[in-house]
Amino acid sequence: MTDHADQKDALRLGELEHLVLLAILRLGDEAYGVPIAEQIKERTGRESSRTAVYVALTRLEKRGLVSSRMGDPTPERGGKARRYFRLEPAAIERIRESKASLERMWEGLDPILG
Repeated sequence: MTDHADQKDALRLGELEHLVLLAILRLGDEAYGVPIAEQIKERTGRESSRTAVYVALTRLEKRGLVSSRMGDPTPERGGKARRYFRLEPAAIERIRESKASLERMWEGLDPILG
């Protein structure tokens, strides 16, 4: 494989990563682990553990597709601060490319699928 092909593979999104990015896009400023997992379940029916979501978020952050900030601690005694995530411009571009690729793959299949 060439270096260019290796770079392209590194840019590809896994299914959960893709879903996480779309959930963050929907949630906006309120995007942290629990609502991200809930959004994925609500929209896809797919159960994703918080651990799996946080692993995906860590990968996405290392790749520069998302950034995070710590919020204030929750009001309950001993409450932890939430880590909120937002999409970086590269993530928006990756989502657009992925959508376009899927649309090209779906093109012409409606008659076959009914």
